[in-house]
Amino acid sequence: QVHLVESGGGLVQAGGSLRLSCAASGVIFSINAMGWYRQAPGKQRELVATITSGGSTNYADSVKDRFTISRDNEKNTVYLQMNSLKPEDTAVYHCTADVAFYRGSSYLKYWGPGTQVTVSS
Repeated sequence: QVHLVESGGGLVQAGGSLRLSCAASGVIFSINAMGWYRQAPGKQRELVATITSGGSTNYADSVKDRFTISRDNEKNTVYLQMNSLKPEDTAVYHCTADVAFYRGSSYLKYWGPGTQVTVSS
């Protein structure tokens, strides 16, 4: 079993910054991609950013140049630095991790329960 726990969400004014963290724990041989998704009320869940074990990153157009994803492979942790926040960034942010339990096993995607980010105007 694998558990992901996010932290760092909260209320911030427009233009402010927040840093989200997500630590994976449990039976883990290796983690491939890690990422962040978000879901605003009444909207579909959308990809925010992903990062591979080698450090390659991918961002949604709406957050490019404002958000930065990073990871610490030793700690099985992924981060999301969010700058220049806008009210439209308000959502529940979920982290994900593609986890292999043993050498040669398939990678399974796990999701964290989410952390609320609210940006006031």
